[in-house]
Amino acid sequence: VQLQASGGGLVQAGGSLRLSCVTTGPIFSYNAMGWYRQAPTNARELVAAITTGDSTNYADSVKGRFIISRDSATNTIYLQMNSLKPEDTALYYCNTNPALIEYWGQGTLVTVSS
Repeated sequence: VQLQASGGGLVQAGGSLRLSCVTTGPIFSYNAMGWYRQAPTNARELVAAITTGDSTNYADSVKGRFIISRDSATNTIYLQMNSLKPEDTALYYCNTNPALIEYWGQGTLVTVSS
């Protein structure tokens, strides 16, 4: 099962996007989940995480701007991204936290123009 993220696009600096990731029931119910990103010259990094109990944690670079959430009715993970900056430009992925190789999808591209 690959987890497919969606909702990326081109946005101006200061704008907002909401990413979505539909999972399966077992993945959603029994795993902490995370949003990861990889810029062209950087390693993949975890930017936001949420536990099954809805506790959240964020990388310092996105704290106060991004919000991770989960919807148990649809097994969906969301990443609300506000006040976007050009340095947020990257491929964004969802996966469990810690990540499992078999769940990496193709990601969704977020491009923030200055």
